[in-house]
Amino acid sequence: MSKVVKVKFEKDLKESILKAVDSLGGFEKFIKTGDVVLIKPNFNTADPFPASTDLEFLKTVVGLVYNCGAKIVMVGDSSTMSQNTRKVMEKLGVFDLEKMKKPPRIYDFDERRWVRKEIPQAKYLKRVCLSEYLDRADKLILLPCLKTHFQAQFTGSLKLSVGFMKPLERVRLHLRHIQEKIAELNKIINPDLIIMDARKCFINKGPAEGELREPGLILASTDRVAIDVEGIKIIQNFRGNSLKNIDPWELPQIKRAVEIGIGTKSNNQS
Repeated sequence: MSKVVKVKFEKDLKESILKAVDSLGGFEKFIKTGDVVLIKPNFNTADPFPASTDLEFLKTVVGLVYNCGAKIVMVGDSSTMSQNTRKVMEKLGVFDLEKMKKPPRIYDFDERRWVRKEIPQAKYLKRVCLSEYLDRADKLILLPCLKTHFQAQFTGSLKLSVGFMKPLERVRLHLRHIQEKIAELNKIINPDLIIMDARKCFINKGPAEGELREPGLILASTDRVAIDVEGIKIIQNFRGNSLKNIDPWELPQIKRAVEIGIGTKSNNQS
C-alpha cells in the first residue's frame, strides 16, 4: 500500500519537511553515505512559486540530503522550450545555492549530453532522449509543485519528469495524447522520494500562472501516482478549480500510469 504523508506547514520549513519525510522512515532510509543524489526541481519558467520551485524549499532539501552523508548533490532541470534554462535559473537565483557551506552542483540539462532510451510497454511514446544525469545519480528526489496545467490538466510529480526530456522532443509530446505520454515517460524514470511543496497552488490555468490558493501543506511519498492523486484532491477542495467533477484515477496520466505499473490504485494518508 502506497503511503502519502501530508504535513501542515507552520513556520519552520526544515521541521515541516523533516516531519513529512520522517513519517516515511526519514531521509536516512533513502540516502546512504557516499551517494550521488540528483534533485529535480521545477524551473519550467522564472515565474514565482508555485509556478517554479521555491528556492528556500530547494535549499533546505539540499542541506538535509547532505546531512545524510551524500557525497554529491546535483540539482538540474531543463526549462520549457521557449525559455533559456540558464537564464531562468539566473533570474530565480538558483546559482546562489553555490554559496552554501556544502553547495550542490547545478546543471542546465540543455548544456549537457542526452541519452536515447527505449520505453517498455509504451504505446504513445516509445523512445526518448533523457538527460545524462539520470544515469549518473545513485538516488533521485523529485520536488514537484502543486498546480493545474492548461494542456495536461494537472502537473505534479509525473509531469515533472518532462524536464528530463530533450526540449525538441517535447514538441511531439504536446501534440496528441500528452497525458498518456507523460505516464509512459515515467516508466524509465525511477525516483526514490517525492516531496511536494503544496504550501501554495494554482487551482486553474497553469503552469506559469493561475488562480492562487494556499493549502499550507507539504506532501511526501515514494509513489508518484499516489501523491499526484492526493494533490488533485487538494486542488478539488477549492471553489472555482478546473478539476471539479473529475475522478483523479480517471485522469489520463494517472490511469495510464497505473496500467503500466507506475503506482497502484490505492493510497494511505497520514
